[in-house]
Amino acid sequence: MATWGTLTHYLSLKTKKTNLYYMAVTTVLCSIFYLIGIWQHGGATASTTLLPSLPCNNNDNPSSSIKDTTNNIPTINATALDFTAHHTAEQLVPLSPAARVVHFPSCDPNLSEYTPCQDTKRSLKFEREMLMYRERHCPEKNEVLKCRIPAPYGYKTPFRWPESRDMVWYANVPHKHLTVEKAGQNWVRFEGDRFSFPGGGTMFPRGADAYIDDIGKLINLGDGSIRTAIDTGCGVASWGAYLLSRNILPMSFAPKDTHEAQVQFALERGVPAQIGIMATNRLPYPSRAFDIAHCSRCLIPWGQYDGLYLIEVDRVLRPGGYWILSGPPVNWENHWKGWNRTREDLDTEQKGIESVARSLCWKKLIQKNDLAIWQKATNHLHCKINRKVFRKPRFCQGQDPDQAWYTKMEACLTPLPEVSDVKELSGGQLAKWPERLTAVPPRILSGSINGVTAENFEKDTQLWKKRVSHYKAIDSQLAEPGRYRNLLDMNAQLGGFAAALVDDPVWVMNVVPVEAELNTLGVIYERGLIGTYQNWYVSSTYKHTD
Repeated sequence: MATWGTLTHYLSLKTKKTNLYYMAVTTVLCSIFYLIGIWQHGGATASTTLLPSLPCNNNDNPSSSIKDTTNNIPTINATALDFTAHHTAEQLVPLSPAARVVHFPSCDPNLSEYTPCQDTKRSLKFEREMLMYRERHCPEKNEVLKCRIPAPYGYKTPFRWPESRDMVWYANVPHKHLTVEKAGQNWVRFEGDRFSFPGGGTMFPRGADAYIDDIGKLINLGDGSIRTAIDTGCGVASWGAYLLSRNILPMSFAPKDTHEAQVQFALERGVPAQIGIMATNRLPYPSRAFDIAHCSRCLIPWGQYDGLYLIEVDRVLRPGGYWILSGPPVNWENHWKGWNRTREDLDTEQKGIESVARSLCWKKLIQKNDLAIWQKATNHLHCKINRKVFRKPRFCQGQDPDQAWYTKMEACLTPLPEVSDVKELSGGQLAKWPERLTAVPPRILSGSINGVTAENFEKDTQLWKKRVSHYKAIDSQLAEPGRYRNLLDMNAQLGGFAAALVDDPVWVMNVVPVEAELNTLGVIYERGLIGTYQNWYVSSTYKHTD
């Protein structure tokens, strides 16, 4: 035990000596480095005068001389600091009224579904002929509302796609009219606090999916050659809703008539749609935009007015595209009693449509059961020759086929781009989807878009990929799949923004303003995307978007 105590005392004493040794060494080294530092800066005298002290200056003179005579320091001018304000509110340049921010109040809750250019009360001032009163009629200056349109009372965040295809909150579209009027056709059902959409339609009682399957047995919907579709008189857009799962992008439109909520149902479901009608103005799309056009009992008088409405379909249909018709008068022999029309009336309507289609150089591919399909010519070589037989419609002269904003329809045939061979496709061959999205569009390759080259196009595509990646990095909601279902690109140019989002569960309405120097909407459709024209100085035909 004594030995152990002695050992412990020895180790403790040794540790203390070691610590004292290190402290002494550290002190010596610090002193040495301090002295070296003083020597490098000119010695002790200089180091103490590097920062001379400045006495307070109480003189009225704002600047006075201070001199340290002891150390022979040069004179330093001390300036009194001035903390008074040198600018007052009275000296500010007044802002013009236009530069001031205007805060608009919320509109009356009764205006939650107000669409300025589709106001039913205003429409009553216009002519009924050719349904002109249901076209766009925007408010006069003294009628413009200067308030923000509120959401409907109780509005909820919509269901996410694809659930939204089949389900919509009642509070978002508070209209039960269609559930009663179309009860036997499975358009829409009301269940508790929501609407459900079984996918039915007047001409597809087995559902839109089965109906599209029937179409797919007659033309190829699955090889990527068909990407864009237009549904005229779309109802609640079930046809378009079920096309989306087949990588076909629809544009659906319907008027704001007694079926007031048709387009709003479509948008709430997540389906591209616009308020629109075939009346006297062209549809707001460029020529050669759609791969297929569809009418399922859309009640458009195709054979009337010298075939004006089929002529308009011909304008927006690409060469080799398809027109699909179901409902009256197709298969009238088996339906005339249920349609409450005479045989003679329906037969006359059928023959009128057939005659107009032939005059447009369309070929009737097939009629099977309730479906009839025509195909547009791939070029107009033969069509120009047969004008000797079909004197009407004549070919349009000196007309811009892509001009479609408040442009009146004409009963003339839009000529296709020239070709040198009967087998050549007018306007150029489109790549199949999905290659079509990034392939250089034929309109650019042909030089139709002034100043836009293939190189410009490819650079723009890559640029928008980087931009969208950046947007997602700073906006977590945009990066969240399903958070948004539809987006509006207010100045789409070549459609690069939409193209960069193509893998997300979202569709983009690409707008080319009518004021734009270049009309690029045709390029956007050639990429397999959709869009419309719009003048942002007047109100839109949209209702709610994400």
